[in-house]
Amino acid sequence: MSEQLNLSAEARERGGKGASRQHRRDGRVPAVIYGQNQTPLSIHVEEKALVKALSTGHFMNTVVMIDVVGQSVRTLPKDVQFHPVTDRPLHVDFFRIGEHSTIHVNVPVRFVDEEQSPGLKRGAVLNIVAHELDLVCDAAEIPDEIVISLKGLDVGSTIHLSNVTLPQGAKSNLDPEFTIATVVAPSSLKSEEGGEFGTGATTTEA
Repeated sequence: MSEQLNLSAEARERGGKGASRQHRRDGRVPAVIYGQNQTPLSIHVEEKALVKALSTGHFMNTVVMIDVVGQSVRTLPKDVQFHPVTDRPLHVDFFRIGEHSTIHVNVPVRFVDEEQSPGLKRGAVLNIVAHELDLVCDAAEIPDEIVISLKGLDVGSTIHLSNVTLPQGAKSNLDPEFTIATVVAPSSLKSEEGGEFGTGATTTEA
């Protein structure tokens, strides 16, 4: 499960591009908290703290508690705008959520057991179709990643969503036959018999 992050913020009393530019010159990043039928709250956060949170690699699917105006607001990051040249964060959108809200998150996929895949050991290639999966889960139970085993996969194998064991309480609205990855042979690779290097398609359980 993703660990909760914490950010301190201050309310933005003035809006507009001029005020936003001033905040950035001061080492702050303009942001907004919206959702749950409440008035949007304009804030700014410390750039260094935000960059540190972004460096975790799972910022967008992590609950962020924002301390502002004497209260703690539970949020989920929805969008981060970056400078096209420097990659500095320019603005962040946070969505208010309840402690056990049901939310949609994109969770990264990680493949393991490559050394136990007959196909990969023979020189085949793992063709990754989806690097993330769209999941619906409890805000307090957001997984860091989805781990998928490649054990036993030979050339021609396909990993569908239905073959993957999702974390407890999580589900996906994607088609069960949605393809996550396939094991394919390079076109230049031939079998020992002189034909195309390949076998019949199989699936795996993660």
